[in-house]
Amino acid sequence: MHIYKVGGAVRDRLLGRPVSDIDWLVVGASVEEMLAKGYRPVGADFPVFLHPKTGEEYALARTERKSGRGYGGFTFHASPDVTLEEDLIRRDLTINAMAEDEAGTVYDPHNGKQDLDQRLLRHVSPAFAEDPLRVLRVARFAARYAPLGFQVADQTLALMRQISASGELQALTAERSWKEIERALMEAQPQVFFQVLRECDALPALLPELAENAPALAALEQAAAHEQPLHVRWACLLRGLAPASIKAVNQRLKAPRECQELALLTGECLAQANQARGLPATALLELLQKFDVYRRPQRFEDFVVVCEMAALGDGEQGYPQGDYLRGAAVAARAVDVKPLVQAGLTGQALGEALKAERLKAVEAYKSS
Repeated sequence: MHIYKVGGAVRDRLLGRPVSDIDWLVVGASVEEMLAKGYRPVGADFPVFLHPKTGEEYALARTERKSGRGYGGFTFHASPDVTLEEDLIRRDLTINAMAEDEAGTVYDPHNGKQDLDQRLLRHVSPAFAEDPLRVLRVARFAARYAPLGFQVADQTLALMRQISASGELQALTAERSWKEIERALMEAQPQVFFQVLRECDALPALLPELAENAPALAALEQAAAHEQPLHVRWACLLRGLAPASIKAVNQRLKAPRECQELALLTGECLAQANQARGLPATALLELLQKFDVYRRPQRFEDFVVVCEMAALGDGEQGYPQGDYLRGAAVAARAVDVKPLVQAGLTGQALGEALKAERLKAVEAYKSS
């Protein structure tokens, strides 16, 4: 029984990057032996165990065989006879196919260290083309390591095009696709993820609405540079689309509710926001109320940030409408409902009176 660190932990240590999660691989052990040592099984598809003390995951060395369509279309075989080399050859990229033993010795049968030095994302074997999820994974690694100068190898890009042409991408579930997209959006240069997908002809299958939406990538790049949260980045990516297209993307990928709401509101309201100073007070108030700035002020702030990122992505020096919109929201929120309640107003009458007072506040703000 031999235990190795594998994958990202080895890769990132060699790159001098922080190592957060460690994947452990066990070679030469059976399920019964792992259980006898106190490991707790958690793997549904193949044997993965939790360490009895640390709780970290340990996977038995395994091989795999294509048996169906999509990410889940594989049959796995794990036994004490599976070697380290047999396990590593089934991995996606050479830089992820290295192992390190307890003494610190690195096992690198596929020249992953050389590809690290050459800043190359290269597939391990032709079996790469059997798993459509790897198209998204490689694009995500390209986004993560773009600041270090990494590029996708030509041969790997060719295999990614082969997968795109095969129709296998359509077999990916919305949940798996979104998980990769979500992680990619939070990488250092998320726009690279979509650039790689476009280069390997995967966008028409995964996100056809973005196939020609280059300006959105500039806004996304700005959002990443300003360390914005996921829902802001998602809204930046979709901000050039019509509301109907945004709704279709959201529903198809089952994006989180916060992402869906901000992206759709951005699609509906961005043009108005860009003309904020010229809007009549009634239209400006309607814009504020659409975001429910009274109970959900942060959502409106997030929208203004999307507008700012879009302006920067378009090459503007700033977005002066941003502070104007924030000021209008402050004015509308400052209206106190208590005097109206004390005057005996209730129900619809109270709502109409409150709206009238808020309109006065916005009018006063516009004329100040």
